[in-house]
Amino acid sequence: MKSGIINVYKEAGYTSFDVVAKLRGILHVKKIGHTGTLDPDATGVLPICIGKATKVCDLLTNKDKSYTTTLLIGKSTDTYDISGTVTNESEVNVTENEVINAINSFLGEIEQIPPMYSAIKINGKKLYELARQGKVIDRQARKVTIYNIEVIDISLPRIIMRIDCSKGTYIRSLCNDIGEKLGCFGCMESLVRNKVGDFDIENAIKIEEIEKIYNENNIDKVLLPVDYVFSSYPKGVILDDSKKYALNGAKLGMSNLVDGRINFELHEENVKNNNNFLRLYLENGKFVGLYKRVKDNLILEKMFYEDI
Repeated sequence: MKSGIINVYKEAGYTSFDVVAKLRGILHVKKIGHTGTLDPDATGVLPICIGKATKVCDLLTNKDKSYTTTLLIGKSTDTYDISGTVTNESEVNVTENEVINAINSFLGEIEQIPPMYSAIKINGKKLYELARQGKVIDRQARKVTIYNIEVIDISLPRIIMRIDCSKGTYIRSLCNDIGEKLGCFGCMESLVRNKVGDFDIENAIKIEEIEKIYNENNIDKVLLPVDYVFSSYPKGVILDDSKKYALNGAKLGMSNLVDGRINFELHEENVKNNNNFLRLYLENGKFVGLYKRVKDNLILEKMFYEDI
């Protein structure tokens, strides 16, 4: 089976690892991975990488994301979501304006303390493993960015919001922090991930649909090519007489490219992340890999070439 990425719709009740395990069996592949954990009760976009595409798992984990969540105020839990043990309860005596003002105070760059029930490792141990042992340890606050919060509905004690945020944002923590700001506690009641980078929920596919498509020998229809992830970077084509150098991972220069000139600065992804990446192809159209310009040289960042 070719390498590629499937935009999976994770249903409630599955862990991200469950999705990987099920697809490993359905697709009969060994090399497969997910691109960022979703809680078992959460639903939505979970891109799954297959074969050489597993090399982009970390890149997709670092992409901006979009969620729809229901915040329940008046209650806090040890997991910061409704599945946890209730730690505090309070009457809800706040106005809609107070709710909106509190929510808006979290826009922009904020510092967020990850929940104890998370997969972050401290001294080699995952936080949730320590939490299950009844241990609570100090966690360092992390800087994350909340680009936008759209309040969809307020029916107190519930608030439905759409949140656009940077990598590393915990929506559970955000719900807990909004509740603390209001002075009446809060926890996350539901979560849907709408988007990861360019992967959108409208095009996400459930596991049972993927199995049907695979059994009908149509998996290519939903298997996105690896270079889909890099579509916002400039494209370069390697001269045929430089092919052997490229496939051996050697350093290249602009003279090894068909066009010899590329304007890196015109591409949004490079400007946004202050880098100089480009995707390189052979003249026959096959994707070689992601390269980075260092002065006048092109250095291989990740190789994806497959002779299939």
